[in-house]
Amino acid sequence: MQMHARGLSLSLATMLIVGTVGVSQTAFSSDALRLTVQDLWWRQAGSSFQRVATFANYQNLNPTDIGEETVSEIVAATKDGMTLVYTDSPGESIGFVDITDPANPVAAGRVAVGGEPTSVDILGNELALVAVNTSEDYVNTSGKLVVVAIATRTIAGEIDLAGQPDSIKISPDGSYAAVVIENERDEDIEVAGIEGGLPQDPPGYLAIVDIDGADPAGWGLRTVDLTGLASYGSSDPEPEFVDVNEKNQAVVSLQENNHLVVVDLVDGRIVNDFDAGTVTLNGIDATEDGVISLSESLSHVAREPDAVAWVPIGRRGAHLIATANEGDLFGGSRGFSLFDRFGHVLFDSGSSLEELAVQHGHYPENRSENKGSEPEAIEYGRFDDGSYLFVGSERGSFIAVYDVKLAGPRFKQLLPAPQGPEGLLAIPARGLLIASGEEDDPSYGVRSSIMIYRLEDGEPTYPQIISDDLEGTPIPWSALSGMVAVPGERNTLLAVWDSYYSESRIVTIEVSDKPAVITDALTIRGGSGDYDPEGIAVAPDDTLWIASEGNADDSRPNRLLQVDPASGEVLREVGLPEEILACRAASENRSTLGSGFEGVALLPVRDGYKLLVAQQRGWDYTTSECEDLDDDAGGLNANGDPNRTRIWVYDPTANTWGHIGWELADLPEHASWVGLSEIARAPGGAYVLIERDNRTGDFAELKTLVKVRALNALNGLISNDEKRVYDLIPALESTSGWITDKPEGLAITRDGRTFVVTDNDGVEDWSGETWFLDLGRFWRLF
Repeated sequence: MQMHARGLSLSLATMLIVGTVGVSQTAFSSDALRLTVQDLWWRQAGSSFQRVATFANYQNLNPTDIGEETVSEIVAATKDGMTLVYTDSPGESIGFVDITDPANPVAAGRVAVGGEPTSVDILGNELALVAVNTSEDYVNTSGKLVVVAIATRTIAGEIDLAGQPDSIKISPDGSYAAVVIENERDEDIEVAGIEGGLPQDPPGYLAIVDIDGADPAGWGLRTVDLTGLASYGSSDPEPEFVDVNEKNQAVVSLQENNHLVVVDLVDGRIVNDFDAGTVTLNGIDATEDGVISLSESLSHVAREPDAVAWVPIGRRGAHLIATANEGDLFGGSRGFSLFDRFGHVLFDSGSSLEELAVQHGHYPENRSENKGSEPEAIEYGRFDDGSYLFVGSERGSFIAVYDVKLAGPRFKQLLPAPQGPEGLLAIPARGLLIASGEEDDPSYGVRSSIMIYRLEDGEPTYPQIISDDLEGTPIPWSALSGMVAVPGERNTLLAVWDSYYSESRIVTIEVSDKPAVITDALTIRGGSGDYDPEGIAVAPDDTLWIASEGNADDSRPNRLLQVDPASGEVLREVGLPEEILACRAASENRSTLGSGFEGVALLPVRDGYKLLVAQQRGWDYTTSECEDLDDDAGGLNANGDPNRTRIWVYDPTANTWGHIGWELADLPEHASWVGLSEIARAPGGAYVLIERDNRTGDFAELKTLVKVRALNALNGLISNDEKRVYDLIPALESTSGWITDKPEGLAITRDGRTFVVTDNDGVEDWSGETWFLDLGRFWRLF
């Protein structure tokens, strides 16, 4: 059972009428799997899912425990859709969130469950059933079903599961709970020459809880043997996920076995089982070389599905099985599939999910040799305006939304998700979608969160920037940094991406419509290499000046690069003055020396131009002979860093350097530092800089645009009382997400339109979300 190409589908309408036997598969057009720039908004007219809130899970901790790791892995909702319950594995607890008002979720407490909660589902509005792992190790496995009374936040009962549980799902009629007992493998043990291979005792199985009344003491427990089914690891089934349909049939994924099993919960009979098959992927990136290139192929990749979901189709009560093909041991086919209950593949997304990730800037290049964007979660929901399938990418931190049509799934939109989305939950009765994220960075980093989306009238507010196709695949982009408006053009910008990638590139962005569209990319070639582009400016002769940031030991020095706009060739490299390099080399304090060139802008002068280069943070040298050359004249802040930085002034004609001092804003309470990220020249000759702290989300206090006049620099210092400030935080918060620490690029067009772009860090240690803000006319901001 093998699938090729970008996406194949058997017409679901044909399947319902004539069945699947003897019907050949036909190519499914690529525009149904990924929208092109030309039809993106036309197809999304009407309703769309909008993120309305982000709940940070640390809010359920005591204020004194903010340094604790706390996550939301799997999330469930009460029948009325008013309360969410999520599993917090490191906290050995479940958390509650009141979503009576979805746009304003409220922390509603936690309950300790005496072990590692792996999954949760809710019976009506009354009871939360929590699968809890209490195993000593991979051999001595144990677990329990903990039943929590939601109204009182107390434990109503426990049932011994006699093994290590993973997923749980309650049947729609409330009669059964299906619990997969994974008894997971030890990934460090070698079996038959395969690290983490199978079999490894004890085998997994399916537990069926017969729910009879409100008292768990009266519930029964049955087990279903799953051995002898899969072609690989037959004696060691590794059940991962379960879903239950209206017919009380459970579909169970045996991930490492690459197998699917359908079980009748009424009598525990195995209705059917089948191999999940393999896929040959074309047009993907399979090499971690610091460059995104959708030019490679992988053959016979096992799907190894993780999450599964029943998908009702048609009016005859038929159900399909949707799988998120994450992979674990051998495989991971980087997409999702639809099977009928007999195991026929009716649809496979092929490489289209990878293309979506690249198009939206969410592709995790550092996972190219593993499983790419790694789809892990899948959820179905029938809403008022139609049926949807939601596919969650764990490594790309996004949710792909598809209309479920009789002709096959059709891509609708891409939603930004929490970092490392693990759980998806549709609440159609309230028009809601919930996503839970398992990545957490205490105390003041990117915290684990639950994001809430609502189906609303109107176009999506995300993405705000995407890429066009070039030779049939989307132009790769991510980690955008410095930006500039092209002189003489109303709607064209240039931006650079930073050193997250091994090749430095300049992208062209058209802003005549929404979303903004990346239409071209130019690779910077030649020169000494190893650049970190952080700023860009256009000279009167149309050559480009790039500010490349150095590192603390100057193995990558701070440099200005003059670049040919047609070929990308480096025409000239300019480093810092020799006396500055000597002071940096001699300094014992290197804490801020890695925060260097961050933006560049032109300063017109009578006989040509000079370049203004923003230095992110002040440098404090420790040798006495360098005291007059550093930035500590304004004293040091609470962290021992200079209260000032500087704007370098470079004369390309005379090849000389000067500088202007810059008094930094006060250090916010939770921040480690404040610095500059960009500089841009505005119409009329004023300059606008980005000044920000280094915190995200609830802990971000300083994200500003700062306007100064050139005359302010005549005394050699721009002080805080000479600045006019525009607060970016309300604009960032308008996305209802966990806001970034890195507004990095700023461009002001000839007619005053002001754009800000955020740096998504190449989708590593950040969710991949990029905000491209159109703030309106420059003169209305200050």
